[in-house]
Amino acid sequence: MSDYGFPVLYALGLWWFSTGVVLYLDNLPGRTFRWTLLGGTLVLAIATFGVVISSASITSFAQYAAFTCGVVIWGVLEMSYFTGLATGPRKTPCPPGCSDLRRFGLAIMTSLYHELAVMGTALFLVLISWEEPNQVAAWTFVVLWLMRWSAKLNLFLGVPNLNEDWLPEHLRYLKTYMSKRGMNLLFPVSVTLATVVVVLIVLEAREPSQVGAVSQGLVLVATLLALAILEHWFLVLPLPDEALWAWALPHKDVPGSDDSGRPGSDSSQSNVLAKRRRSSKQRGTTSHELSRTTVPPPPWRRAYQA
Repeated sequence: MSDYGFPVLYALGLWWFSTGVVLYLDNLPGRTFRWTLLGGTLVLAIATFGVVISSASITSFAQYAAFTCGVVIWGVLEMSYFTGLATGPRKTPCPPGCSDLRRFGLAIMTSLYHELAVMGTALFLVLISWEEPNQVAAWTFVVLWLMRWSAKLNLFLGVPNLNEDWLPEHLRYLKTYMSKRGMNLLFPVSVTLATVVVVLIVLEAREPSQVGAVSQGLVLVATLLALAILEHWFLVLPLPDEALWAWALPHKDVPGSDDSGRPGSDSSQSNVLAKRRRSSKQRGTTSHELSRTTVPPPPWRRAYQA
């Protein structure tokens, strides 16, 4: 259980929690971004130091520490993108009528700076853990990086679920670079190749020659890759994945709801109507005029009047 079960549970919990934290912070008001990025810079420095220390050890604790640091570093970079700090030179919607090739080029420009930062970080993590006994942090980051590229390409080529509601308001223009369609040819290739890699990692982790702690590191990476595959399936299957992070996503106002966001009760709605009637009487407006001005005419009457 400790060699396989706990690493799976740990990777699942860290994936869920870290994704929620990034979503929550990136959907806060813009005035909070400076503090978010300041805290993120401090966390990034600590995580980088943690990679340097943990890469020299193959103990069980070092495997978990390296995996956590890799996820944290990735999370800080994602946070810098969604807060708008590191995106790209293009910050406007895709012009209508663009060819797919031109739309692809413009889409790259919307996140060019961030992609360069991610590639530089990946190279840095590989270099500092090169020939070290523990490379879990580098593997973790590379898995997140490659699977993110795969997800972005699938969003560009077209999937049913774009999850545009997850984008902060200042990045809603990114939706214009995505395509909504039933399926694209890249999706089955992405999922199949990633699944094969997961199987290979698990088989390697189960080799008798592997030390217990090293096996745990491999299971952590394999679980993260499997979760990335699950996120790909969220793009095409009608699954309510937003429910997993309902606590982190911004609350949507429901028409007729009270300040808490819950639908207003009949008594509260009747109180609102009563207040409107009293105010209309004070202005000398009859109830007939009130209903005529507040209740829109039926569609057939609007069409007739037009």
